[in-house]
Amino acid sequence: MPEGDSIYRAAQALHRALAGRIVTSFETVLPKLARIDEDAPVKGRTIERVRPSGKNLIIEFSGDLHLHTHMKMNGSWHIYRPGERWQRPRRDMRIVISTDEYIAVAFTVPVAEFHSSRSLARQTDLRRMGPDLLGESFDRDEALRRIRARPDEEIANVLLNQRVLAGIGNIWKSETLFASGIDPFTRVADLDDAQLERIVDNARRLLQHSANGRSTLAVYTRGGDPCRRCGTPIRYRKQGVDARSTYWCPKCQE
Repeated sequence: MPEGDSIYRAAQALHRALAGRIVTSFETVLPKLARIDEDAPVKGRTIERVRPSGKNLIIEFSGDLHLHTHMKMNGSWHIYRPGERWQRPRRDMRIVISTDEYIAVAFTVPVAEFHSSRSLARQTDLRRMGPDLLGESFDRDEALRRIRARPDEEIANVLLNQRVLAGIGNIWKSETLFASGIDPFTRVADLDDAQLERIVDNARRLLQHSANGRSTLAVYTRGGDPCRRCGTPIRYRKQGVDARSTYWCPKCQE
């Protein structure tokens, strides 16, 4: 699943390509979007902004129209020049937004819906989303409050909850806890304030570095390999009700 850093980079690329341009055509295979497009055509509108929100990506059009998408496990946005060959088959296409200079194609995007500003503000997942680790106005105190509100849960599972912190997925869950020296199976109640603050600060720092193209993975996908810090073999285990992959160093995170 794309994490907040991937969505941030995708939104930046789409914004650079599309912002300020007029939509010359709009195509979708999603019936709900097609019905709205018939009543309020996207063609002819100006693309005002593309922005990330946690793991969500939002394209804003003139006339108070917003396209909210979520990639889930396999969705992605691609950018092409007119006439350029697509890197994925047309059967995977869900949305095509064309301008004179660029074409944006959404492939296998499972969540896509149009909103006005008002309905977007009421959208359940966005409204209940925790502080966005890549947001300009990230609320550190609120993030810590939401983590502490789940004392009986394991910290790695809490970090994946988008209603606690927005933007973290499996990769940065494991990397954040390694950088913080915290065992991923520790209950929140057993962590002190300094440890929780370190976790939140590291999560934001690592996501920011990755969003800007600067990242090195210390533990993720390295099960059985020696820890780069101490040489102990990295461990791997499924965790939580969704059996998400967790990687950690048993010595550095004891």
